Amino acid sequence: SLYFKVPISLAIGASIISVIATSSGAASAYVRDKISNIRVGTFLVLFTTSGAIAGAFLEPVAPARIIYLTFGTVLLISIIPLIMKLGEKVPKNVKNAPLAEKLSLNSHFYDSESGKELDYNVTGIKSGSAMMLVAGILSGLLGIGSGVFKVIAMDTFMRLPIKVSTTTSNFMIGMTAAASAGIYLFRGEVNPFIAAPVAIGVLVGAMVGSRILMKIRGNTVRIIFAIIIVAVAVEMLLNGVGIRV
Repeated sequence: SLYFKVPISLAIGASIISVIATSSGAASAYVRDKISNIRVGTFLVLFTTSGAIAGAFLEPVAPARIIYLTFGTVLLISIIPLIMKLGEKVPKNVKNAPLAEKLSLNSHFYDSESGKELDYNVTGIKSGSAMMLVAGILSGLLGIGSGVFKVIAMDTFMRLPIKVSTTTSNFMIGMTAAASAGIYLFRGEVNPFIAAPVAIGVLVGAMVGSRILMKIRGNTVRIIFAIIIVAVAVEMLLNGVGIRV
């Protein structure tokens, strides 16, 4: 929208399509390597898709500046618990929530750093689900994948390992974006000549990124993610005060 002078509605439509491409490019590798928690993702996507549909309908009338300022601030605050857990491969002393027990949401994943299978439990289902609903609304409103909010929900509230949180988030963002993409298509706000090259570019990037994630340490993932949160938060706050970046 800023560099190519694309109308904001078409930019949001293209962004939604690119989010689907991003998820498609990386999710298959994460699912194949059994790092993504499919049960958790499938359960939580009920809330993100509901929010995405609501957000897409609200987009024409929502006060975008207030949304940017609010969630930019929330993101900055959310960095604190993320950084406090540096060095933590698998959250300790986590007891399965009753619903997590019923749905068998606890699982395990192969940690390339230690060369071992690590087991983990899942808690905070209610707070995590509420955060997912908010993430879905943001996705539909702003044309973003809102993966940052999904990772925060799973890492902070549901106590999943950081690699599981990031890969499961990637698995979910495509479905969340697809829920609102139909509405943007119906309104004629997806231009294929804009969306197609954007989707191809992010698809290649996602495939490369998925290979890198498999090889780096959990601490490194957490630090990179914290940097991304700061960047996204600053961008949101600047957009909120009318400065486009």
